[in-house]
Amino acid sequence: MIDKFQSYLTNNFSFLSGKKLLLATSGGLDSMVMAHLFKSLNFEIALAHCNFQLRGMESFEDQLFVQNYADANAIPVFTTQFDTQSFASDYKLSTQVAARELRYNWFYELLEIHNYDYILTAHHADDNIETFLIHLVRGSGLEGFTGIPAQNESVVRPLLAFSREEILNFAAVNGILWREDSSNASDKYLRNKVRHDLVPLLKELNPSFLSSFQNSQKYLNEAQAMVEDATIMIYQQVAIEIEDEIHFDIEKLTKLPNYKSYLYQWLKEYCFSAWDDIYDLVDSQSGKQVFSTHFRLLKDRNSLILAPIIEKESSEIYYIEENQKEVNFPIKLTISNQYHHSIKDNSIIFVDADKLKFPLSLKRYEKGAVFQPFGMDGKSKKVSKLFKDEKLSLLQKENTWILYSNEDIVWVIGIRQDERFKIDTKTTNSLQIAIQL
Repeated sequence: MIDKFQSYLTNNFSFLSGKKLLLATSGGLDSMVMAHLFKSLNFEIALAHCNFQLRGMESFEDQLFVQNYADANAIPVFTTQFDTQSFASDYKLSTQVAARELRYNWFYELLEIHNYDYILTAHHADDNIETFLIHLVRGSGLEGFTGIPAQNESVVRPLLAFSREEILNFAAVNGILWREDSSNASDKYLRNKVRHDLVPLLKELNPSFLSSFQNSQKYLNEAQAMVEDATIMIYQQVAIEIEDEIHFDIEKLTKLPNYKSYLYQWLKEYCFSAWDDIYDLVDSQSGKQVFSTHFRLLKDRNSLILAPIIEKESSEIYYIEENQKEVNFPIKLTISNQYHHSIKDNSIIFVDADKLKFPLSLKRYEKGAVFQPFGMDGKSKKVSKLFKDEKLSLLQKENTWILYSNEDIVWVIGIRQDERFKIDTKTTNSLQIAIQL
């Protein structure tokens, strides 16, 4: 196996040569064989062992076993202990998920602090089969069937090409000792049920099942890569990114032969779960929304708009004092004396300073707000009607700030100035108020 392993490294992980490698070492069969292989090939390695304190004295005996192996072979070793159950309870996680988060966070810390280049884990071909079958049982999209990646950034899995049987035989021939995790014998975990009952049956039905599975997974990975390429190309045709929003053109979207699949690919990373509601948005009325924890998808006329959820206080008010020249929050404004008024742009207004009552205030839109739009000769108009005329999306309405003098609107910022504060022939003291672009 060692020759096959060296050849596999040369062909697939040549970048590991000359690097400092941190080996995740539980003390079990797989990780001890991995440590033996890398030590035999004279790589610069260190071992990293997590004691999750889940199996009483067994956990501490595993830790001691790894420590003694490292000492006997002059290999640097790092060990740590976690109160895994408390962490899982505090963050409402399963024990397995909690253990995973704890160990990988610690591994990344070691990588950074001690300047190691890669984390190596001992996942093998049978682990890949088990993961595939677990996803099959629970239900998964195509990406769930593509298997454990051989590399994920700084995490490398160099044993994925080897079966559990190969690893066990290598350990027996080379007298490699390991610790047996007693929890592996329990069928209370789904993975163990798959390992003990389902995989042996599949291997019995097809003695070449492992090889057949690896070929099938190769094809699935190729299909997934093709899906990702198509997803990127179609995204460029359908989506426009505007600041922190993504706008999907519904007309272009619905012309796709399977637009729901594209929507799923684009939106899955934003943790949505109500997929039927998302697909129904295409034919819904404007203003309807679907939410995930941190994002929302809004139907706005001919678009679906993806945007982060920003918690807003409807009552928040920000004040601008007399002689203040700049505002940095919640919107960036500059205030200066101007006497040339040829600029016409919704990002700039000119007002008669003597008509203002300081401090001015900045507020969000409030239902029922009324102002006198510039150029309408004193006629009043609801701000909501202005929004409708300007065809603002719900998100744009929510993010619009209004400048007030006392209770009177001076400017629906970026959209329309109020007639009452305009400069005229009697103006002797004017101000320019502009959005900082």
